[in-house]
Amino acid sequence: MEQIASLQILLSALVLSSVYVLVALGLNLVYGTMRLLNVAHGDLMMLGGYVAYWSFILLGIGTLGSMFGAAALCALLGFILYQALLRRFLSNSKFAELLESNSMIIFFGLSIIAQNLMSLAFSADPRSYSYMNAIVELGPVRVEATRLVVLGVGVAAATACVLFFRYSRLGLAARALIQQKDAAALVGIDANQINLIVFCLGFGLAGLAGALVSMTEAITPFGGFQYTIAAFVIIILGGLGNIWGGIIGGVFLAFIEIYGSALTSTAYRSIIVYGVFVAVLCLRP
Repeated sequence: MEQIASLQILLSALVLSSVYVLVALGLNLVYGTMRLLNVAHGDLMMLGGYVAYWSFILLGIGTLGSMFGAAALCALLGFILYQALLRRFLSNSKFAELLESNSMIIFFGLSIIAQNLMSLAFSADPRSYSYMNAIVELGPVRVEATRLVVLGVGVAAATACVLFFRYSRLGLAARALIQQKDAAALVGIDANQINLIVFCLGFGLAGLAGALVSMTEAITPFGGFQYTIAAFVIIILGGLGNIWGGIIGGVFLAFIEIYGSALTSTAYRSIIVYGVFVAVLCLRP
């Protein structure tokens, strides 16, 4: 009971929630608008993490500065991929259906390519750096400043996304496209423009999340898979294309993972995540 009531564990769950929400938002937005399952999402996170790492090591730029570069680089990759490959397929209804049904295989191939390119460029050795690691005391809780930064940035980014999709014209158009693609086209919404914006935004959120993760743990070219699985669990929990559901699902999974590990052992952390994944598929196929 002391572990369950621990403020230290609660803070850890909130920090992980902020990362999971960002990861799930990026993946969910891409699926909601284009029905594409991007299983390379975690690899984009690792790329963002490497941008933050090398910016700090080579240029002395802290994560608070380099996270914008990480998000911008991943968004640029999304722009190039969409314009070079996806745009021509999505503009044709016949090819769009084929792309949707085979998107997991396509992005799985891109995931393997991305992992091996990062491994060749940066080696497979774990990379980490020390940034804003001062201990902050919040009453009885002692926490590294990095974790507070991750929590603050994650909450701010998620809030900005919610406000964007709730009040901006482009956000409302994207929500219309998610809810009913054909009806959105009938009222004059440019699906190609919205798809491009959302695709770049989803990639950018992955880069931002990766930069934040690099502050608290080591990154490797093959470390993104666990976050991809977590994101799939979250969007299945919250509903594919459901933004608010994804946020709630991210918080729920993070709390299950942290409190489950605290009550059992950290060795069971992956088992808990995969267990929730299997349970959700069985209960809500």
